[in-house]
Amino acid sequence: MTRYLEDVRVGEEIPALVRRPSRLQLFRFSAVTWNAHRIHYDRDYAAEEGYADVLVQSHLHGCYLMDTLLAWAGAGAHVVAFGWRNAAVAVPGDTLTCTGRVVDVSSEGEVSCELEERNQRGELCAPATATVRLERRARGGGADG
Repeated sequence: MTRYLEDVRVGEEIPALVRRPSRLQLFRFSAVTWNAHRIHYDRDYAAEEGYADVLVQSHLHGCYLMDTLLAWAGAGAHVVAFGWRNAAVAVPGDTLTCTGRVVDVSSEGEVSCELEERNQRGELCAPATATVRLERRARGGGADG
């Protein structure tokens, strides 16, 4: 689906995306990102560091937030800026819900959004900001388009 600039309004809610990471996903994510920190795949090591379980990687939080943005923005969107901050840890089995809203729509075609990821207890795991450039609807008829 393509989302067009003309259809976006300030205050529009970005639909929720829910993820429930597993130990296997964390292990695989560490492998494909060359992240050898044992805190993400070795439960005993994580316990030595004071955690109840292995931790969701900071970049996986970012991926979940980006997935939320792109699912809403559609195929024609171009990400201009994206940033997030990890505010709380998450572990396998947590239910992570990513949501967002539009905070600005520029006449140049850029849409600014605020996003957040919260766990099942409502704790903020990762806030984010993003800017996407959206296509305009084609103006119908004639050589001038």
